[in-house]
Amino acid sequence: MDPITPTLSRRSFITKTSLLTTGTIFMSGIAEALNLWDRPNEKMKVAMVGTGVRGVNMFGRDIKNEYPDQITFVGLSDINPGRLKFAQTYIGVDCPTFLSFDEMMAQTKPDVLIVTTVDNTHHEFIIKGLEYGANVITEKPMTTDEFKCQAILDAERKSDKKVIVTFNYRYSPHRQKMYEMLRAGEIGALTSVDFHWYLDTSHGADYFRRWHGYREKGGTLLVHKSTHHFDLLNWWIDSDPEEVFAYGDLELYGKNGPFRHTHCRPCPHKNDCDFYWDITKSQHMIDLYVDNEKHDGYLRDGCVYREDLDIYDKMAVQIRYMNGVQVSYSLTTYSPYEGYRIAFNGTKGRIEAWIKEKQPWQEPEKDEIRLTKNFGKTEIISVPHGPGGHGGGDVRLKDKLFKDPNLPDPARQSAGTRDGALSILVGIAARNSIETGKPVRIQELTDISLQKTGRGFG
Repeated sequence: MDPITPTLSRRSFITKTSLLTTGTIFMSGIAEALNLWDRPNEKMKVAMVGTGVRGVNMFGRDIKNEYPDQITFVGLSDINPGRLKFAQTYIGVDCPTFLSFDEMMAQTKPDVLIVTTVDNTHHEFIIKGLEYGANVITEKPMTTDEFKCQAILDAERKSDKKVIVTFNYRYSPHRQKMYEMLRAGEIGALTSVDFHWYLDTSHGADYFRRWHGYREKGGTLLVHKSTHHFDLLNWWIDSDPEEVFAYGDLELYGKNGPFRHTHCRPCPHKNDCDFYWDITKSQHMIDLYVDNEKHDGYLRDGCVYREDLDIYDKMAVQIRYMNGVQVSYSLTTYSPYEGYRIAFNGTKGRIEAWIKEKQPWQEPEKDEIRLTKNFGKTEIISVPHGPGGHGGGDVRLKDKLFKDPNLPDPARQSAGTRDGALSILVGIAARNSIETGKPVRIQELTDISLQKTGRGFG
């Protein structure tokens, strides 16, 4: 059986040995997962597969310009030759380019492979990267279903290399502050969390223009987008998710639209459609996508009302953790503003915040967290934004990866395969629950041994 495209049940992957050793392997491997480089006097040889917008920007031009003394690109690979050629110029590297991933790996022998391809292909390149002897940095989500997840876990166990999942949200200053407050026992023992995320009519709609609108490619937004949110919950709560029940539906985009076309540019309804998006206003989007449609037919400005879109645009999830904490989570994809509301409820008080990422009014460059004690006072903790994207998270993550992998990690923001797996498994369980109408136990999806880990607070 091909481990990259498994067709048997999840249990068919499990051996007696892996069941006995999983807990030890993954718990002991967390600390070393981000230590990709042990030759500080040499540059890290980096190859990248996938030259979309995330690849050419954050993991392309940005790291090439920000870490010239630490890394050197030795190869770029993509199935689209036009986009690949543009990426080489845009990033500003003179390394060879490859339509064949295997040729790139065999010829360039990178120390680190960066994977920024379509989500449902992540597992293929992660596994091959490990087999070629490279450490792997992958964009989230690590993969899109439990079978591919198990294949990645098995491949890493067989390898002496490591996989890193780039959870930049952990590195945002205000999220780290919440982590520290919970661990300081500010609200006693954590008992439940209310977590509601809002994507606006620009960002939210954009997922339905792109390949993300198809379950096969992105696993639904419960996997592609919510993996960020579920990872934060796992990290904040300091326990493993145990059981998930969810609802979801498609009620605004897709077949629900009043009219439709293939994509925005030639659309006869552009004057009537609130979601019309003019991609030609961005030269970067033209250079990267429009000019290269002829190679693969990918339309970056796809119609949000295409009838074959098959993901959810509203989602509600209930999660029970091994340590007893309960979570109520929701994701909305057509809000007038963007951000999230969160509240941590404990035996001695409550931590809550409304984090505004984009809204039709002016906000100061800081985030506010409210701490209220039972039978006591309330106070506001202000946390300034950090420089760079995601409130400062991107810069801190990249520094850890490329500037100094041995930087201290007191908040355990580094994320390996166990973190990557447990974050997507919540989304996969939620998707499975919606499809079956039944709760789904995380332990039934892969052979990861779940940990209670204690509440860890107060």
